[in-house]
Amino acid sequence: MSEQQCIVQVEAVGSPQCLEDLRLVLDSGRTWHLWGRDGRDKEERLARELPSGGLPVLLGAGLGVALGCLLEAQAGPLAVVDKETCLQETTQSKRFADHPQVLWIDDHDPQMALNRLTEWQMEHQGLPLRPLVMPLYVRLDPDYYKIIQSHAEASSRFNIWTRANCARFRSWPPRVLLLTSQYFLLGEVVSAFERMGVPHRLLEFEARETGRSEFIHGLLTAVLEFKPDCVLTINHLGVDREGVLMGLLEKCRLPLASWFVDNPHLVLYVYSKLASPWAVIFTWDADNVDSLKALGFENVHYLPLGTDIHRFHPSVSRGCQDSWRAGVSFVGNSMLAKVAARLKAGRFPRLMLLGYRNVARSFCASEDDSVREHLRRCHPDIFQEFAKLSDIEQQLAFETAVTWEATRSYRHRCVQMILPFDPLIVGDKYWKIALRRVPETWCWHPELNYYRDLPCFYPCSEINFNCTSMQMKGAVNQRVFDVPACGAFLITDQRRQMDMLFEPGREVAAYASPEEIPDLLRFYLRNPRERKRISLAARKRVLQEHTYDLRLAKLLQTMLAIYG
Repeated sequence: MSEQQCIVQVEAVGSPQCLEDLRLVLDSGRTWHLWGRDGRDKEERLARELPSGGLPVLLGAGLGVALGCLLEAQAGPLAVVDKETCLQETTQSKRFADHPQVLWIDDHDPQMALNRLTEWQMEHQGLPLRPLVMPLYVRLDPDYYKIIQSHAEASSRFNIWTRANCARFRSWPPRVLLLTSQYFLLGEVVSAFERMGVPHRLLEFEARETGRSEFIHGLLTAVLEFKPDCVLTINHLGVDREGVLMGLLEKCRLPLASWFVDNPHLVLYVYSKLASPWAVIFTWDADNVDSLKALGFENVHYLPLGTDIHRFHPSVSRGCQDSWRAGVSFVGNSMLAKVAARLKAGRFPRLMLLGYRNVARSFCASEDDSVREHLRRCHPDIFQEFAKLSDIEQQLAFETAVTWEATRSYRHRCVQMILPFDPLIVGDKYWKIALRRVPETWCWHPELNYYRDLPCFYPCSEINFNCTSMQMKGAVNQRVFDVPACGAFLITDQRRQMDMLFEPGREVAAYASPEEIPDLLRFYLRNPRERKRISLAARKRVLQEHTYDLRLAKLLQTMLAIYG
């Protein structure tokens, strides 16, 4: 790691109107010069060395002479990377920062500087960067200016867009670049691709990393080496809010498939550049298709959840533990801590805090899918406060808090109905608080691991009980597929889209309201043959139509139809 030099004093050589050089006194006692003799001539010669074509990038503003020469010689844009405030004050070079042709970058974090440089490059057709280096700046802070210099020089050596822009979907199966994070569904996607023989590469990223130069470099390297036909992500993870990634993909003519398995409107509100002809949205909730098209997305498709039948399989019931055996069981979060955390983080105005429970109750009872529209229609006073929130993240936090509170209230109401049947409730410890006023005939078990435990857990119950989150009023959740895949029996709440997936009464048992739950439980507890008949029929339907292999084949076929 090179050491940044600390400047103690800067002295101008020459008159203010005609600077020839800068003399720098360092804290080490040494004296350095910007140019030495004939500084103005040297800067002019530097400007004349600029290769034709591309985007000029000055590493250091220097005396301002080279910058002035470039502005006189060309009408196009140019960038200056210079964070040395004391030099700028002496030369007055930052007067050029407001020039319409100039992008002035003075971020002290080299990654932030590179992000801005990359975004600027994308705004100008991805032309190669042409760096002009003032040697003193690299000596002052090598770890800053050399990083940017190497990035710019790599860009100038070849036109990456010509190499990256190639024909897609020329053969089957297509090649897929996966943006990977810790989201649970990526494991299922990778396993399905391996079974299907789909060539794929994983592009790892950390939270808040997308849009940064390392991620961009990794993406472009993967595009050039792996030559994918498309990029796949879940819930838009890896897609930065500023639109840098989509700009890169558009330049490469590389399509993105984003499969939403959570409410897309609670994600996409924070994106400044939403729609792109190179983005295809898949949503697990058919009710979102029209609203997503209204946001400007040309290609929106319904793609429900499914299950990994190799993981959720009747044979795994051999791992059933005694503590898991129950007549009726429910797996789910109480939502108490989640709601409290979102309210605390949001710091909402008093009226919104006092009214969020009423909003959640009316939202839960309504046909509305959007909290925002429900506020506008049914709670205009709270909507006025909501609209005043200057931060879109704060608005998103309130929508999420209301959605989770609606889920908490509905879930609590449903769980109350199963308590007379001495259920086993699996979830967070706050269930003990949520149910503290009811007789303790029910049992609590800590949360179970989705991959390791739940495939073994579901067959241990005579009835697996399910109630769906309020973020999805029409769609069905994961459990509707996972439980029958294990050969186990499920009672769930009726959803508008359920009849498209299972035949009512023959392949699924459902309640239309919480009040129907007790009678339904009594009937199926007394009739094990009926439970067996429905679970077998449901498993057959899952194997035929609802596996992740089939879902991903449908996704890739859709991408082929659009971009092939």
